[in-house]
Amino acid sequence: MLRIWLCMRRAKIWNGSTEGDVEEVSGGGGPEAASTETGAVGEGTYGEGTWPLWERPGFLARRMHQIHVSLFSERCAEFRITPLQYSLLSQLRDLREADQTTLAHAVALDRTTTTGALKRLAARGLVSRATSTADRRAQVCRLTPDGEALHAAMEPAAREAHALTVAALSAADRELLNRLLRRVIADHDHRRGHADLD
Repeated sequence: MLRIWLCMRRAKIWNGSTEGDVEEVSGGGGPEAASTETGAVGEGTYGEGTWPLWERPGFLARRMHQIHVSLFSERCAEFRITPLQYSLLSQLRDLREADQTTLAHAVALDRTTTTGALKRLAARGLVSRATSTADRRAQVCRLTPDGEALHAAMEPAAREAHALTVAALSAADRELLNRLLRRVIADHDHRRGHADLD
């Protein structure tokens, strides 16, 4: 988690800047100083001593999410699609069809939240929902032609929003950040539920 802190600190996520300069760490405030005083990051670290917000992984994750949603909203405003809805459209583009339970698992949310997002997409004619012939309790979803066209049209803007989120990092640091985030997520992959994404 210390290396995630470094990546995010370099990106100046604390103040929202997207400039690429790497901050020099001087005595007292940086991660090197923290590791010298408290030793290696491990169990119990977050329950000891002072605890500034910019040393809390959860706060940094929320701040990064806030920044990304802001960038996504700016770049994709004309399409009137949220990040969650875009994830659902992307999954349906890749899978061709899927039931709502499969889609909920793919976007790491509960079925109720996912179903609500799918209903809004269906109301706009972007997704079709039909009762499964194999299991009448399941709703099978597909992209409509309008949904396919919208996804293709907004993909460059969505990719730009993701790129701008980590624009201050080098290519190596972006890959490191993704790798560490995937490791953290894999360790907690059973934790899914409501989120303020849609």
